[in-house]
Amino acid sequence: MEAWILITVCAAFFQNIRTALQKYLKDRLSTGGATYVRFIFGFPFALIYIVFLVKGSGYTLPTVNEEFVAYVIIGGLAQIIATALLVALFSLKNFAVGTTYSKTETVQAAIFGLVLLGDALSTAAVIAIAISFVGIILISASGAHLTAKEVLLGWTGKPALYGLLSGGFFGVSAVAYRAGALALSGEDAFISAAMTLVCVLGFQTVVMTVYLVFFEKGQLRAVMKAWKVAIWVGVTGMAGSVGWFTAMAMQNAAYVRAVGQIELVFTFIISYFYFKEKTNKTEAAGILLIVFGILIFVLK
Repeated sequence: MEAWILITVCAAFFQNIRTALQKYLKDRLSTGGATYVRFIFGFPFALIYIVFLVKGSGYTLPTVNEEFVAYVIIGGLAQIIATALLVALFSLKNFAVGTTYSKTETVQAAIFGLVLLGDALSTAAVIAIAISFVGIILISASGAHLTAKEVLLGWTGKPALYGLLSGGFFGVSAVAYRAGALALSGEDAFISAAMTLVCVLGFQTVVMTVYLVFFEKGQLRAVMKAWKVAIWVGVTGMAGSVGWFTAMAMQNAAYVRAVGQIELVFTFIISYFYFKEKTNKTEAAGILLIVFGILIFVLK
């Protein structure tokens, strides 16, 4: 198995844990506050990680250039906008349709990667992404109790537009993070990914701090009061991000996001064995398709 695949699976696992912790905090914080936790508590651990690489593992700190800074800003803003659009969906009618359309992230990342970086897809990769994508749509539609007709005819509505834009901005952020790491030419994937992660988290922390100060003043104090749980969001979020950024420094962002859909499989495993929730036939079929798509990447 290639290293980037194993790293991606680990990243998806940690992201799954972080998401669960953020859902717990969402009952105590606003959406902005729960999102901010990921940045403010993840940033210090990202700094510790890069210091470890430099001091403990002998890596040389990369020299930042203008191209790198541009991609960090583009990727950081794109991820914030994508998250905001996804949250905005929940205030709209038929938000389930929009959420389903947001799952086009992997496909859009493939397009942006090809256009911006010339990251071409192999025939096997196209097949794998297509199979996994169908699996994702089946799971999303089934969980929201949507019919195939509602999904197909809902593309002209506002929720679908929000969903497509959200998936698009997530795709842009993934490609921008890969481009940022590659802009640090000549550097090992681990240190270039770490440098990209530290700069992105630092930038996003500043942006979200300014937002909360002006628009959700009480949330800064609420976030700090929730530090006992929030610190674990930072740890798991940083661990997941290290995996995503490193894998994308090694491989096409679309490939990484496609394999990363194994996060949904982890979610269903936890739901089935821990929460004793039943999985219907459509969801089971979706899971099998995602696993099959990932196996193509492993075996190709």
